[in-house]
Amino acid sequence: MTVNQLLAKEIEVRIIDCGIHRVIACIEKLEDPHLQYRPNDNSNSINNLVLHLDGNVRQWLLSTMSDAKDDRKRNTEFDRNNVKTKTQLIEILRQLEKDIRSILPNTIELDLVEIQKVQCFEETNLSIIVHVIEHFSYHVGQITYITKMILDIDTGYYSGLDLEKTG
Repeated sequence: MTVNQLLAKEIEVRIIDCGIHRVIACIEKLEDPHLQYRPNDNSNSINNLVLHLDGNVRQWLLSTMSDAKDDRKRNTEFDRNNVKTKTQLIEILRQLEKDIRSILPNTIELDLVEIQKVQCFEETNLSIIVHVIEHFSYHVGQITYITKMILDIDTGYYSGLDLEKTG
């Protein structure tokens, strides 16, 4: 397997399987009002975090790895009045999954050291991929924490696995 094929697999595993699917699992456990909860004015709601993740992946990954247009309006992702229902947020995430899957073949031939302009930065294709995976994971952790805090539950991400097993 080539490095590019491994990166395509990591995008699929980290952003879709460990990211999008976990966020959807959290949203499905919550009620619409929970999605707007913020512990304070300097924190974001799950609603806004989902919109932010969608915007970030579309700008950083999809627009640089395909012909997708970068029309991101970042400030709207954090607007408290940009309220989506549980169903709408899940649909946004499912569409994002489809769009990510559609560009995965493009990563196979990608020049990883080619520089792209994204947002106000110049980044290599490799750094774009690393950024998107890291950024997505960071916010999945926040969404998971908010869900656990509101519902006092174990999300069960690792149920059925023996995490004490070594080697």
